[in-house]
Amino acid sequence: MLDTIVDYFANISSLHRTIILVGGITFFSLIESAIPLMSLNYKRWKHAGINIFFTLTTIIVNFFLAFILVKSSDWVVANDFGVMQWLNLSTLSMLIVGLLLLDFLGAWLAHWVQHHVQWMWKFHLIHHSDQNVDTTSANRHHPGESVIRFVFTIMATIVVGAPMWLVFLYQSMSVVLSQFNHANIVLPTWLDKILVSVICTPNMHHVHHHYRMPYSDSNYGNIFSFWDRIFTTYFRVDNSKLNYGVDTHMDPKEVNDIKYMLKVPFLPYRKHIEYSEKEVL
Repeated sequence: MLDTIVDYFANISSLHRTIILVGGITFFSLIESAIPLMSLNYKRWKHAGINIFFTLTTIIVNFFLAFILVKSSDWVVANDFGVMQWLNLSTLSMLIVGLLLLDFLGAWLAHWVQHHVQWMWKFHLIHHSDQNVDTTSANRHHPGESVIRFVFTIMATIVVGAPMWLVFLYQSMSVVLSQFNHANIVLPTWLDKILVSVICTPNMHHVHHHYRMPYSDSNYGNIFSFWDRIFTTYFRVDNSKLNYGVDTHMDPKEVNDIKYMLKVPFLPYRKHIEYSEKEVL
C-alpha cells in the first residue's frame, strides 16, 4: 500500500494534479450548498470568478517555477542533504516526519512571516480581502504571493531533504485541506473536536479571516492544527459572529476589482485600525 502511494505521487501527472484541484473545489462547493456555515449575501459565481482568476495566476506561477522545485528535490536526494537524508528514515517515517516538517516550514511559518513582514503582508492581504470566504477563497493569492509561497516551499524541500514523491503528496494534501478549511460549511461539534485535534477545520481557520486583529493573527495552520497550539496562536470564537475581510480594505468596490487588487502591493501601506483589548466579537 505504501509503495503504491509513493509510486503514484512520484509519477503523478499534471492531469491528476488538476483533477485534485478542480475536484476539491467541486466537492466542497456541493457540501457548502447543503450545510453552509453562513448564509453569505453574494453572487456566488461572480465571487468564484474573481477567485478562480487568482487560482489561474497561481497555477501559471507554479508551472514556470516547478523545474526549480524538481531540481531542488533531486539535488537533496542525490547529495544526501536535509533532515530526511541525514536521519535515514524508513519510507513510513519519512512520510510522517516529512509531511509534518513541510507543513510547518512551507505553510505555517511562511504564513506567519507574511503577516509580520510588511512588504509580504501587502501581497498576502489580497487573500484576506475576500469578504465572502468559501472554498474558492483557498487559492485567492496575488501572483507575487504565489512566488513568495513557492520560495518557502523550495526552502522547505531543501531543509527537509524531501524526495519529489513526498513534495507532490504534501502539495496535494495542502490543496485539498486548504479548500476544506476555507469552505463555508458547518461541522457537527463532536466531529469538529475530533478533526481539529489533528487537522485544520473550517471552524478553526475561518477565525483567521475575521476582519480585525488579533483574530486575523491567529490560526495560521493549513494541514495540521497543532502548530498553532504549540506557538500559542490558536483561537476559538463564536464563528456566527465573524465578519470576513481585512480592516484596511473593506470597500467592496476595491476588493472585488481584480485590477485594483493586483496593484495593492505597490500602493502606500495602510495601517490596521487600533482596537481596544476589551473589544470582542
